[in-house]
Amino acid sequence: MRKATILGHQMISSFLKVSAFVQKYRTPVLLISCGGVFTANIFYHVFPNGTYRKLYQAWSKGEPASLSEKLEDTFQAVLKDCTVGSTKNYTAFASFGFHPIGAGVPWLPAGAHVGIPANFNSSADDLAGITNRTILINGKEVEWESEIGSSLKESLVFSPEAKKFAIAREVVRLESAGPVLHAAVAPACLAGIFVNTVVLKQIFGLYTGSMLARGLVNVVVLGLGAAFYFLAADEISQWLDYRSDRHAASLSPEYAKGGVEFYDKILLRNKTLRMLMGPKGEEMYAPSGNLFPAKVFSLKHAPYTARREGIATLLKEQKM
Repeated sequence: MRKATILGHQMISSFLKVSAFVQKYRTPVLLISCGGVFTANIFYHVFPNGTYRKLYQAWSKGEPASLSEKLEDTFQAVLKDCTVGSTKNYTAFASFGFHPIGAGVPWLPAGAHVGIPANFNSSADDLAGITNRTILINGKEVEWESEIGSSLKESLVFSPEAKKFAIAREVVRLESAGPVLHAAVAPACLAGIFVNTVVLKQIFGLYTGSMLARGLVNVVVLGLGAAFYFLAADEISQWLDYRSDRHAASLSPEYAKGGVEFYDKILLRNKTLRMLMGPKGEEMYAPSGNLFPAKVFSLKHAPYTARREGIATLLKEQKM
């Protein structure tokens, strides 16, 4: 009993010392905390070659797969259409998966890296990159000649316009500093929590009040700040999704039509995977082909159906 009492006093004493330190050096602590959070969020975009690229790099026979000359030419054409600051700041690589991904900040030394999957080598007349791959779902190999296999195969074949749109939306997101904006959400919310806590304590005179009252204010503001962070992060992600889609679709009528096709194929693919994966697929994919949120009350990316409709509306508005 005595040991527990001593331990309790020691914990309270340590807490009071930490509180006094934070109170005395509140500005440096805030700056260091916000800087640390921002650095953690932006780190893999600052060094994409050693982080993001290694994670998504496609491999073939124990070696990193190389990007085909055809896809490299397509990538360069997209960069030209997007009128990026410098094409030298962008690098394409062969990635796994079924649609392009990207990371990096173009104006930093490491530049931006865009991964392009093997199925983008395919066309309706040449299915290399799809049928020569073994895809296992629930431990079973997909039979490409079956009805459901044919449906999946169809969803993975894109027209040249759809491929260019898919690459362009990643280029636009990176060129407009999307990763930097998204990384800034957490430190901005942290700063807001800190400032609101200080203001509330000063308004209600809690600095001379009980420690319990100050602790209660801290808990309430922290809870509200965390909720706001999740909402803000989702809103920023969705805004970037819509903005990238609209910008890429606005490049030309061909890009816009390719965007509609691209999302049609994604929705078809997800519906097919929903059937192939059984109960797990029903948990991941909605009957419409959209993704179910991974977390409750959190939708990190805009629904595919909404993104498709946004581009279709743009086509009608501009009569492309």
